[in-house]
Order: sequence, then structure tokens, then C-alpha cells
Amino acid sequence: MVIDPIADLITRLKNAGNVHKESVSLPYSKLKEAIANVLVAEGYIKSANKKKTGLTLDIVLNYHNGESKIKEVQRISKSSRRIYKGFEDIHPTKGGFGKTIFSTPKGILTDRQAIKEKVGGEVLFKIW
Repeated sequence: MVIDPIADLITRLKNAGNVHKESVSLPYSKLKEAIANVLVAEGYIKSANKKKTGLTLDIVLNYHNGESKIKEVQRISKSSRRIYKGFEDIHPTKGGFGKTIFSTPKGILTDRQAIKEKVGGEVLFKIW
């Protein structure tokens, strides 16, 4: 049993990239699928597909010159301590080279999307 499914997702992605695996399979949830879709749109992973049985989510990693696009991830909001930010308090991650992923009333968004939509929310994690 996984206590923090988001931390499990991002850790599996980072570790698979470090050992140059092509894909990762993990238990399916709508939240994980939404996060994976944002990471696909931002170019960190190639694709995320729900298996026909609906029990697993298959994620294909993205590489550039043999290196994973995911260098590091940092979980911000945890089950023991939730962190929230308004859109006025959102700043670029790693000088604009990274992304901060938010859970907002408009769904899972990156920092730039949240500013554009003028909506804040829970800070899930940073990725670069």
C-alpha cells in the first residue's frame, strides 16, 4: 500500500530515467493520469496510456541525447503538510527551466498555466 501516490509516481519516473528504462507501469488513478498528461504536454515524458483492464498506467519516458528529460523532482505538498499558493505568489522554477505542478480548481496545471488562468492551488511538486 502506497501512502503518497504522487510521490510514488514522481520517484518511479526519476528512478526509471536514471537507469534508462524505456517505460514504467504503475497502479492507475485519475490523478496520476492527469499529472502524466501534463508531463506529456510539457515534454518530460512521451506518452501515458491506461491499460485496457484499467488497473495500470503505462508511461513511456522521454530522452534527449541519451539523458532523461527528468533530472530531478521535489515533492512540495505532503500528506502531513499541505502547501497552497495564490497565482500572485507563483514564481518560475529554476529560472524558467523547470516546472511547478499545481492542483487547482481548473485541474492539474503547471506554474505558467496557473498564472495565465489566474488560479492558485495546492503545490504538488517541482520537476526539472
